[in-house]
Amino acid sequence: MQYTLSRTRFDSPVAQLLCAEIQQEYVRRYGGGDETQLGEDDFHPPNGDFIVAYDEAGEPAGCGGWRSHGEDAEMKRVYVREHARRQGLAKLLVAAVEASAAEAGRKRVILETGPRQPEAVAMYGVLGYAPVTPFGFYACTDGSIHLGKELGSAKG
Repeated sequence: MQYTLSRTRFDSPVAQLLCAEIQQEYVRRYGGGDETQLGEDDFHPPNGDFIVAYDEAGEPAGCGGWRSHGEDAEMKRVYVREHARRQGLAKLLVAAVEASAAEAGRKRVILETGPRQPEAVAMYGVLGYAPVTPFGFYACTDGSIHLGKELGSAKG
């Protein structure tokens, strides 16, 4: 399957639809949604970005973004719809988020995830993410997993 990646405003209907689906996934896995506060402006370049993947039929298949967290890029809302899973799309989205963050001059990407997302934890490990000092809304939450990855040289 081929996917087209498109930079998209976080407040767009397609981004909000996918983010609502992510929240339902969190409810299913954890019993509640992600309570991290996200602002519409958090994902606007040069201090963030939001990317939607479209399948060959032009339907949204997944998304991911980053926002500023000090000097780091905090990855948020990486999600792949059920029909597009296990095809490499999540890795494609993570690579796009990393590239966008590097283009904006960020040297590191950090993220929070949880133990009830073992496929995400495994993928991030394969992609070179390692434990970092807890941060953000879930810094003091038992079981919260905080990962980071140094990025290559940013384009100059």
